[in-house]
Amino acid sequence: MLEYRISDWDEAYANGSNIARGERWPAAWAGPAEAFRSALSAAGRARLDLAYGARPRNRTDLFLPEGAARGLVVFVHGGYWLQLDKSYWSHLAAGAIAHGYAVAMPSYTLCPDVRIAEIVREVATAIGEAAKIVDGPLMLTGHSAGGHLVSRMVTATSPLATEVRRRIRNVVSISGLHDLRPLLSTAMNGKLAIDEAEALAESPALLRPMPDARITCWAGGNERAEFLRQNALLANIWTGLGATTAAVVEPDRHHFTIVDGLGEAKHPLTRTLLSD
Repeated sequence: MLEYRISDWDEAYANGSNIARGERWPAAWAGPAEAFRSALSAAGRARLDLAYGARPRNRTDLFLPEGAARGLVVFVHGGYWLQLDKSYWSHLAAGAIAHGYAVAMPSYTLCPDVRIAEIVREVATAIGEAAKIVDGPLMLTGHSAGGHLVSRMVTATSPLATEVRRRIRNVVSISGLHDLRPLLSTAMNGKLAIDEAEALAESPALLRPMPDARITCWAGGNERAEFLRQNALLANIWTGLGATTAAVVEPDRHHFTIVDGLGEAKHPLTRTLLSD
């Protein structure tokens, strides 16, 4: 019999310190993202800093394909709800844009200025406002904390408007955090301020999926064990609750390189996100 018990929760959820030269990120994303924004802005296909609310970080970048968009992808960034913004990820829109889809990337207010429940509401507003601009099917994807946020959008208690929910074709949670309860035992919870009630109300794995939910949980084979467990967890539970689910572990990817496939039109991650 093999017993397993986590004694150091901070270590269990530490990414950069457990990746060779992990200090390169997030700065490694900034240059490619800026170059992508500049190129699409020069082509007249970027609408930057669109306001979706009154707070300073309630802003979305919208990237457009050539010609009419076939639908809309929304990418929600990670950073443990504590850091980063939309500016680091722009280049990841390239894969979907090559297939003719528009891509929206919102920022949101960070903890501790707001609680996670409020971030959930902000992201729902950002998605709703982007969906007013671009017609057609809607695909949601996000990384780490962003994976939590897009998964939360397709729960039975989703804050999305009914007409927006009906448009959702696919959700891909990349290295998503689907059960918030373990984070109560981490030092970062001093800023997140998650309590048991919020964990129960905002963890997708503890909620029922909305009708006809379709989700793929996607993680890297070289990720921390907790991220692999969280990846499998949601797909497992929601399968038993009637959702269409898949769990994918992509070999030779860690927590930071796992998102790279979104920037490639032919990568299986992009194809999964856009699949009918």
